[in-house]
Amino acid sequence: MCIQFGREICGNLDTAESREWLVTNGIGGYASGTVANLLTRRYHGLLVAALKPPLGRTLLLAKLDETILYDTRSYSLYTNRWADGIVSPHGYQHIERFSLENTIPLWCFAVADALLEKRVWMQQGANTTYVQYTLRRATQPLKLTLKAMVNYRDYHGYTQSNGWQMSVEQVEQGICVTAYPGAVPLYLLSDSPKGDSCASRVSASPAHNWYYGFDLAVERYRGLSDKEDHLHAATFEVTLNPGEAIAFVASTEKQPNLNSEATLKLRRAQEQKLTGLWNSNRPLNTKESPSWINQLVLAADQFIVNRPVPEDPHGKTIIAGYHWFSDWGRDTMISLPGLTISTGRPEVARSILRTFARYVDQGMLPNRFPDAGEQPEYNTVDATLWYFEAVRAYYSATDDDNLLAELFPILADIIDWHCRGTRYNIHLDPADGLLYAGVAGVQLTWMDAKVDDWVVTPRIGKPIEVNALWYNALRTMAKFARQLGKPHQEYEAMADRAEYRFSRFWNEETGYCYDVIDSPDRDDSALRPNQIFAVSLPESPLTPAQQRSVVETCGRVLLTSHGLRSLAPEHPQYQGKYGGNQYQRDGAYHQGTVWGWLLGPFVLAHLRVYKNPEQARQFLEPMANHLTAHGLGSFSEIFDGDAPMTPRGCIAQAWTVAEVLRAWLATEI
Repeated sequence: MCIQFGREICGNLDTAESREWLVTNGIGGYASGTVANLLTRRYHGLLVAALKPPLGRTLLLAKLDETILYDTRSYSLYTNRWADGIVSPHGYQHIERFSLENTIPLWCFAVADALLEKRVWMQQGANTTYVQYTLRRATQPLKLTLKAMVNYRDYHGYTQSNGWQMSVEQVEQGICVTAYPGAVPLYLLSDSPKGDSCASRVSASPAHNWYYGFDLAVERYRGLSDKEDHLHAATFEVTLNPGEAIAFVASTEKQPNLNSEATLKLRRAQEQKLTGLWNSNRPLNTKESPSWINQLVLAADQFIVNRPVPEDPHGKTIIAGYHWFSDWGRDTMISLPGLTISTGRPEVARSILRTFARYVDQGMLPNRFPDAGEQPEYNTVDATLWYFEAVRAYYSATDDDNLLAELFPILADIIDWHCRGTRYNIHLDPADGLLYAGVAGVQLTWMDAKVDDWVVTPRIGKPIEVNALWYNALRTMAKFARQLGKPHQEYEAMADRAEYRFSRFWNEETGYCYDVIDSPDRDDSALRPNQIFAVSLPESPLTPAQQRSVVETCGRVLLTSHGLRSLAPEHPQYQGKYGGNQYQRDGAYHQGTVWGWLLGPFVLAHLRVYKNPEQARQFLEPMANHLTAHGLGSFSEIFDGDAPMTPRGCIAQAWTVAEVLRAWLATEI
């Protein structure tokens, strides 16, 4: 898919700053910004390094401010908005074209008869970013000057300089910046250029000038601190002749690979390999995938990162979303089938399943791994149950009896813990064979918004999707036990009982399911999308008539072009706009906000009920346009519940990408 904009987008600051790009390095680090080259978030930067992969993400290089001298005239190519609201300079006005070459952003700056290209990519497995400039067209030499704006802070934070003195030293081919004694050094270097002897004309000069009051408009919208300072730590100058190129390298490595062309070729070869794996995994005799699906396959890879553990230094995990999420157990297990199995990468799925198995504790999978590297948090009831579904999907695709035999004792222990009870009052209710979960003040389901002591959607009791997952886990365990020649009758009996008593969720008066039953207050009859899983999962405990009613109700009330609303618009607590401070945002997060990942389960449920793949696929097609609207080449986390369903939250969300890919593959004709 060719994502490309001309001056109609690039030359309009409102549209250019609302479109963001992302490149990643496979270990949790990334580079990201806007088409306008304007900082709007604290999360933007050319090198956000994962110093403790996949976490410890730290902003090191915020931006490069470029100025060119051509035919005696000076042109600023960069754009900044300052604390007083003034935009200066207006470098975006020189962008003739922006495009996304698979995952590599490309800017074309046009001044007079000169055309200067700029590309950004990262080396996989290293905290190293390449920014390459190519003088594609000119009638005389062009002088390029770069000011490197650096920082050293947690990517969630912000910097007020307060006289901060960093160490800035000249090294071979560039500059080394050390924020403070013991900090990881940042190396700003020039590469081995292409063309005539550019290297001899590159100069690097240390500097130490703080620039105050960069304005971060999106942070203001989010109710957070919206001003930041960055340090001008180095100035690079180079003169390019027509056809010549130079790359500047930002790295935590003292001796990074300075052959930018070689790393660019590796990146492109990897992208070609990924699309090849996808195509080889699709059913035979199917039409070629549309270009937007191929783009999504490349986006899927951005979430897969290394999580080394002592037993496996090559362990894998999934980043839940960019920019601010780490790897979450729930998100990882929901995303795993779509990101790895659907894309023809079962070996990655295997690694993730084995990695997370090592963290199972008291029959529970971790909810998330904190950024600072503390002990995992286990406040989740559904992540563990999604693990069963991930294992089932993997085994269905691979028939890997060896891994099944390795994981079966862990899975059996999880079932035992749930039967006798584990953290947060998670236990099997002997009265009906359903799973109960919840204590005051703790959020356990995917509807997990919490501000201070306020749990927005507590859902204490028996949530419907949790019990749909529990039922599926029991059926899965029975099949696994039979496959391995182990006793399976107990799992079958538990599943039969859960299926029989699942009828308690059916609300005859409304014609759809209760969201939670046996809660401390009452059965919750609010119309939410969680019941769709009772239809979309491989085993449905609902009758065919009930399945149809659930799909029709969700389609009429909750469905949008980009996912399902988290609450019906008619509900008195419905919030149709997402924004504001943390209380306002989290108060709307699951109270009407649209979630893109739910589109996949809806399509699968629709397919189950109507048996019409072509019609089911139509619900996915509007997402193609979204690839050009927010996080370019990827899918957003959430959208406003009210039209025009503006994208919000993370610009790239793992489970949104994953579930659309999985549903697309399921509807192949």
